[in-house]
Amino acid sequence: MKKDFKLIYKLDWYIIKKFLGTYFFSIILILAICVIFDYNEHIDKLIAASAKEIILDYYLNFIPYFASLFSALFVFISVIFFTSKLADKSEIIAMLSTGVSFNRLLRPYIFCAAFIAVLNYMLAAYVIPVGGRTRVAFTNHYFEKDKGQSNYMSNIQVEVEPGVIAYIGSYSDYNRSVSNFCLDKFENKTLVSHLTARTAKYDTVALGRFHWELKNVNIRTLHGNIEELVKKSVIDSLIMLEPSDFLVSKGQEETMTSPELHKYIKRQKERGVGNVTAFQVEYNKRIAVSFASFILTLIGASLSSRKRKGGMGLHLAIGLALSFTYIMFQEVTSSFAISGAMSPALAEWLPNIIFVPIAIYLYFKAPR
Repeated sequence: MKKDFKLIYKLDWYIIKKFLGTYFFSIILILAICVIFDYNEHIDKLIAASAKEIILDYYLNFIPYFASLFSALFVFISVIFFTSKLADKSEIIAMLSTGVSFNRLLRPYIFCAAFIAVLNYMLAAYVIPVGGRTRVAFTNHYFEKDKGQSNYMSNIQVEVEPGVIAYIGSYSDYNRSVSNFCLDKFENKTLVSHLTARTAKYDTVALGRFHWELKNVNIRTLHGNIEELVKKSVIDSLIMLEPSDFLVSKGQEETMTSPELHKYIKRQKERGVGNVTAFQVEYNKRIAVSFASFILTLIGASLSSRKRKGGMGLHLAIGLALSFTYIMFQEVTSSFAISGAMSPALAEWLPNIIFVPIAIYLYFKAPR
């Protein structure tokens, strides 16, 4: 009994080292290639930055981002690659012939999948968003500074406070100003105040946070059937509203940690803002992609554990086809969620739901 225990212990570590060694080696290799290609592509713009900025601000945050992006693909390829080699050398047959069941053989695979899933989630949920802020600031400064684009939004409705609704005709982030601003106050679902302003400017420098400078203002106060009208040319008003509450820049969801995403989504929903789909997609994607490590590991191990005359070529071809199919499904369903055709949670989990039956089928077809 003691001998069997030692044999299984060594077998576990043998597979774990093969799995994680292949996975990290392939990730490092592809990241090195990505860095070289990215540097060659942006070399004309990177010469304006210092070596410290390039290494610490850009590439130090570039590497975790792309490692997480390629993780699911290389989990699959790693399992296919090293398991096919084990099967080709008849090591899988030897393991099973000693009385080790296929279920027991999968234990180190699942352990590695869990380790990678947790690692990827922690990177995606906490590390990459924080580093992404620095990376995005670097790219905006050096790569996109000549585009001269400013953020602009129109027809915005948001709940400022309970019972207080703001309507914004248009907003330009260039001068942080609003055209056609309206603020309605309700008590027991009855309108008691209606404020309109031709323009409103958010000026934190002169006035402080939440302070707006309103021009050409009309304030109607309702007392039952009596209406009181006050007109003012300029007023400084404290409104619990910031441009960040309704203005969403491209890729902003990628620079927020998962707790920040959850808090932001909840707050925006409570305020009636309808710009949270991309944030919901990102929040669910981080969990779904991490969980995919288990599904892809089971598919890879079941598919490549059988020895074939053609070697690992067929296994790798099938593995790559399934990997790219999974990634394609992920992108397609994400676009469905953004367009409103599918809920964000279903969109991000649908590839996993589709691939689970494939994993179960291949699991029962694996050699016993």
